[in-house]
Amino acid sequence: MSRSSRRMLPREKGAAPLDLVIGVMAFLAALALGASLVAERASLGWRAGLSDRLTVQILVPGAGDVNASLGRETDAALAVLRATPGIAHAAPLSDSEMQSLVEPWLGKGALVAELPLPKLIDATIVPGTVVDVPALAVRLKRAAPDAQLDDHGRWIARLKTLANTIVWSAYGILLLIAVATASIVAFATRAGLEAQHDMVQLLHQMGAHAGFIARAFERHYALAALGASAAGAVVAALLFLAAGGLEFAGVEPVPFLPPIALRLDEVARLAAVPVIATLIAWITARLSVLAAVREIY
Repeated sequence: MSRSSRRMLPREKGAAPLDLVIGVMAFLAALALGASLVAERASLGWRAGLSDRLTVQILVPGAGDVNASLGRETDAALAVLRATPGIAHAAPLSDSEMQSLVEPWLGKGALVAELPLPKLIDATIVPGTVVDVPALAVRLKRAAPDAQLDDHGRWIARLKTLANTIVWSAYGILLLIAVATASIVAFATRAGLEAQHDMVQLLHQMGAHAGFIARAFERHYALAALGASAAGAVVAALLFLAAGGLEFAGVEPVPFLPPIALRLDEVARLAAVPVIATLIAWITARLSVLAAVREIY
């Protein structure tokens, strides 16, 4: 910080509250940015896992020998899938895999094991191949009347919409934080000008231009914002990194929810928060001082 700006705006006089507010704003901005990165990565992972895959569900029949009917229709559906061009692999899920799927909702136990569950067939499509899903569904219905074909298109669309909603909500929060930060810096700049009115007036009478006075203020607030926002972003980065160690500490992850930890390359993107906060403070302080000086003189 230059000597002139230190004399005009000493940091020991009321700088801590502004630094604290900017640090909190930067912390919240880094959390919002990290959440958008987690949502975007999770969406890509879910969509990649569901694309090029088909699932055939053989529903439990309402009457007759349930196990025999399920086995017969599963074999018939497998024959149709394996004879379809573009299907690379088709195999039914084992009983243990089915139990694992329902375990988060129904739990474990002999009662759950005795429940009649539908059969699921997982089919993989050859990459780059287009399968006529409606025609395949018709053939499956003919071979196995209780079969239902799911190409996951509805789920992929929902996941994409959900991820986009989270990402754009995070961007909206970032915009609000940026506006709030600019407003705080503008208010602090105006207050600083009022507090240093006599010195500003003296500089002006000595021939100092508005740009000279503005440089003292913009440097002061830019450096203050840089330090405070860097501290807030570092705290947020440490939280995201610590979230990656929760599993090692014995905290079980929630099924079907993405991990909230960030990769190192994603953590590096949080460095954009103090950079942008500094630019906002610098531009806001300069514009505020120039406008105020023009109003005074």
